[in-house]
Amino acid sequence: MAVGIEDIKKLRALTGAGLSDCKNALAEAEGNLDAAVELIRKRGQAIAAKRSDREAAEGCVLVKVDGKFGAILALKCETDFVAKNADFVALTHEILDAAIAARCKDIEEVKALNIGGRTVSERITDQSGITGEKMELDGYQVVEGECLAAYNHQNNNMLCALVALNACPGDETVGRNVAMQIASASPVAIDESSVPQEVKDTEFKVAVEKTKVEQVQKAVEAAIKKAGFNSYIAESEEHIEEGVRKGNITEAQADEIRQLKATTAAEKEANLNEAMIQNIAKGRLGKYFKEVCLLEQEFIWDKSLSVAQYLDGVQKGLTVTAFKRFTLRAE
Repeated sequence: MAVGIEDIKKLRALTGAGLSDCKNALAEAEGNLDAAVELIRKRGQAIAAKRSDREAAEGCVLVKVDGKFGAILALKCETDFVAKNADFVALTHEILDAAIAARCKDIEEVKALNIGGRTVSERITDQSGITGEKMELDGYQVVEGECLAAYNHQNNNMLCALVALNACPGDETVGRNVAMQIASASPVAIDESSVPQEVKDTEFKVAVEKTKVEQVQKAVEAAIKKAGFNSYIAESEEHIEEGVRKGNITEAQADEIRQLKATTAAEKEANLNEAMIQNIAKGRLGKYFKEVCLLEQEFIWDKSLSVAQYLDGVQKGLTVTAFKRFTLRAE
């Protein structure tokens, strides 16, 4: 049957589907607008089911603040082309606005929100039918606090950060500077005290083992050098075999190197200075905290300061109470 342009426009306004899809749906529904809407939605459900095992690696990440409540939301899709589509970005904005207005605490609350008579999950499925790609709500993070600041890295909707300060300084750029720090340096905790004990224990064990390996390696290298062998040749079994193959050492010398390495390593492992190992490991752990704890990190705008020193210099006692960071890119 012939389909009028006005009906196509109405269906497009209701669903966001393309002109061709709207025309076909109306024709199949014999001009019934409600039936056409349902056809388009069923198409979205079918596409979502068909592409459920596909990887949604692209998408849109947005951050917004409303008073003392802020949130980061990520809506994912399959391709960069769809991720940059105005309708896709607009849907992400719409969902985030609704989530903030409702003060949603977690992603399940967001999915259940009703927007225009459809839940967020249904709206995403509908949009999947329009684009032909898998879509999913991948992340939702909330920060509440006295003074919030947000940062969208280069406004590319791929990396966002959100931070709460315990007070609002006169300069609004302060919070943004800290949010940029979070985006850039990717901290995992506010300070050492907020690092979980199991993480501290694991990192200390790693530091101890790494220190022991280094001490043994140094002893082996010294023994190899003292015996007059090239350190490169003795570096690994592959290098030893290469040295024999190229005629740089004999088979007898290769066996001597292997024996020297094994004997030296065993002697050093049996006589490690445990007190020294513990002290070195503590130093490594301290360096780890400076790398992953926000307040202890070097401030990106002034390397002579830590973030804590920067904030205290702006306003005595000013500090961070919470933060979140989300990125679509592997790091």
